[in-house]
Amino acid sequence: MHVCRIPDRTPSLSVITQAVPAAQKGSWASFLKSLAGFTGDLSSMTAPPFILSPTSLTEFPAYWCERPELFAKIADGKNEEERALAVLRWFIVITFPLVICVNADVLQSTLKGQYTSRNESMGSEKKPLNPVLGELFYGYWPATAERGGKTTLVVEQVSHHPPITAYRIANEEKGVVLTGHNAQKTSFSGGSIIVKQVGHAVLTVRLPSGDVEEYLITLPRLRIDGLWYGSPYIELTDTSYIQSSSGWLSQIDYKGKGYFSGKSHSFKATVTPPAHLYRQPHVIEGTWHSTSRDVRTGAIFHDVTTPKEEVTVAPIGEQGEWESRRLWNVVAKGIRDGDFDTAAKDKSRIENEQRQRRRDELSAGTKWELKHFKHIESCPTYERLGKLFSVNPPTEDGYDYLNNGPHT
Repeated sequence: MHVCRIPDRTPSLSVITQAVPAAQKGSWASFLKSLAGFTGDLSSMTAPPFILSPTSLTEFPAYWCERPELFAKIADGKNEEERALAVLRWFIVITFPLVICVNADVLQSTLKGQYTSRNESMGSEKKPLNPVLGELFYGYWPATAERGGKTTLVVEQVSHHPPITAYRIANEEKGVVLTGHNAQKTSFSGGSIIVKQVGHAVLTVRLPSGDVEEYLITLPRLRIDGLWYGSPYIELTDTSYIQSSSGWLSQIDYKGKGYFSGKSHSFKATVTPPAHLYRQPHVIEGTWHSTSRDVRTGAIFHDVTTPKEEVTVAPIGEQGEWESRRLWNVVAKGIRDGDFDTAAKDKSRIENEQRQRRRDELSAGTKWELKHFKHIESCPTYERLGKLFSVNPPTEDGYDYLNNGPHT
C-alpha cells in the first residue's frame, strides 16, 4: 500500500517531544522514527518506558461495568424495544474494552471511560502492561437495592501471541451476563496507529418467562493520534453493531474528527426494529464522551457526567501469584514512582520467565491449560445472530466460560 507523506504535517523534533520527559526524549524520537518506517503489524515493536501504564491489560474488561446499575437495568426493560435501547445506552455510556496498540501490547482507554479519559496521575493515554499467558484478574461490584445482587468479573489472558483477553461479567440475581474476548491487529498509516479490533461480546438476559434474550456486540476500529507530540489520544472509527435475538439492531457509526473537519468523538446510532414491526427506527446522535439525544424527540439519551464505580479487588497480599496486581506489583510501583529502571528490570524478569516456561512446555510436549475458559473454533451465537445483519467475517472463534470462577 502506498502511503503519501505530507511534509508540513509532520512537527519538528522540538515540538514532537514537548510532552515527553527530558530523560526519555531520545528513546521517544527513536521510537517514532522506527514507527514511521515500519510496515505490517506492530506487534514486534516495544514502546519507551515512560509511556507504560502501571495497569495490566487484564484489568480493562472492568470498564464494561463501571456503571453497574446500567448493566443491571437492562433486565428491567418491559419489552424487546426497551431492552434493545437499554443495551445501547449501557454500551455508549460506559463501555467495552477497546484497545489501542503501540505494539500488540496496548494503549487503551471506554466509549467514555476507556477512550478519552487520560490516566489522571500519569498524563496522557498510556500503554497497558502486556499480560502473560494465564494471567488472571478477579473483581466485583457489591449488591445494592438499585442493582440487585453482586456483579462479578472474571478475566483470563487466554493467549499471549497474539494477545487475547477473555472475560465474563455477571449479575446473576438480575439474570444479565456478558461474555467475550478481544485482540488487536495494528498498523501505522499517515502518522496514526490504526487498530482493528478482533473479537466480540455476547450479552444474555434471562427474562421473567424463563426465556433468554441474546445480544451480539461487535467492536469498532480505533485510530491513535498525537504520537508526534508524545501525548497519544484516541478516536473511534467505522461501525459497530448490537444485534438482538429479538430482531432489534443497533448500528453505531463513529464519525470522529478528521484533519480538516468533523467533531471529536461523534457518533450516530440507528436502532432498527425487526422487519415484521412497521415502526420508525430510533436515531441517536451526539458525542460518546459526553451526551447524546434522540433525534426525533430531542430527549437526552445518555449522559456520562454521573459518577462511575471502580471494581473492588482483593488486597495484593491476598491474591494468587497469577493475579495481575500481585504479578506486576514491582513494575507498577516503579512506573508510578518514575523509577523506570526498576520497572524495566522486573518487567524483563517476568517476560523471560514466560519465555522459559514456553520453551519447557515445547520440550515436554505439553500445552498451557486455560483455567476459566475453553476455546471454540466457531462461536454459534456469533454466527447465528451475525446472519441477521451480514456480519463480517461470517464466523469467528470464541471462548466458553467454564463456570468455575472464584465467585461461584
